[in-house]
Amino acid sequence: MGAYLFVHFKEKSTPDGEQVYFALSRDGFCWEEVNGGQPVLWAFYGDKGVRDHTIVRNRFDGRYHIFSTDLSLAYGMRGKYKHSWDKVSRNGSKCLAHWESEDLLHWTEQELVQLGDEQFGCLWAPDIVFDRKKEEYVLHWSSSHKENNYGYKEIFYSCTKDFRHFTPPALLYREEESGVIDSAIYEEDGIYYMFLKHEKTPARIIELCAGEVTGPYRKIEVFDERMQVLEEGQYEAPTAVRLEDGRWCLFVDYYGVQGAGQGYVPFIAPSLASGDFVRGDKMFSFPYKFKHGTILEIGDGEYERIKEYWK
Repeated sequence: MGAYLFVHFKEKSTPDGEQVYFALSRDGFCWEEVNGGQPVLWAFYGDKGVRDHTIVRNRFDGRYHIFSTDLSLAYGMRGKYKHSWDKVSRNGSKCLAHWESEDLLHWTEQELVQLGDEQFGCLWAPDIVFDRKKEEYVLHWSSSHKENNYGYKEIFYSCTKDFRHFTPPALLYREEESGVIDSAIYEEDGIYYMFLKHEKTPARIIELCAGEVTGPYRKIEVFDERMQVLEEGQYEAPTAVRLEDGRWCLFVDYYGVQGAGQGYVPFIAPSLASGDFVRGDKMFSFPYKFKHGTILEIGDGEYERIKEYWK
């Protein structure tokens, strides 16, 4: 029997929210907090806060890696960023926060991995996909860039096999009339599917597909039709997981209200190729205020060890 680990942060105005939290599920629908809803990892370097986590198991050596946006709004928005999102975007960290583990229980101390140079703005929302053809991992993120005067954000990527050595960053995807952020890429039957937060016309989540991880990508129109049920400008941070029965569950982070109305909204589809994601709230239970993260499929033994370790 399989299980799932969700690595996320929390929407709070205090520094403890922008840390690393775990949640567990047996089926991908009903989730429970780990460690009593307290952080399992803390950021002590960089901005001393982390957001937008991704987790992966390296198939070459079995080690686990967490990468996160190096950003604290609890500390920085009042101080170094002067309550300005433009200053965050231009002057934020050129690094990603990183932790490593052999067993999901014991983690290395946080380190900062510099992937951007001074031509980049803040590096946001990393995620990771394995390129089967090249047998390497593609770490991708969103950022503004000096090339367009730190205007619309675009998706960049870097390749690695060991999460120690990375290729120079390159452009993965851009749009001329809109920023794109929060990329999440998955492979199904040799095709790669990317979910994005599209910031203008429509200001919704979109789905694209390509024969190669690095594109070129084209839109899946059926998905656009399904997302019309969502109000524009209220959803972000798409993340997906394949369920045991073969269906896909897409989680979309609803940030459009303050308080208990926030949280993830689930959509179910028979396949990524179909784009036919239908909202499924009644099948879904998730504690309030879980924010931007990703899901890792784990084994029954790992599920039990994590529960016991953080009991």
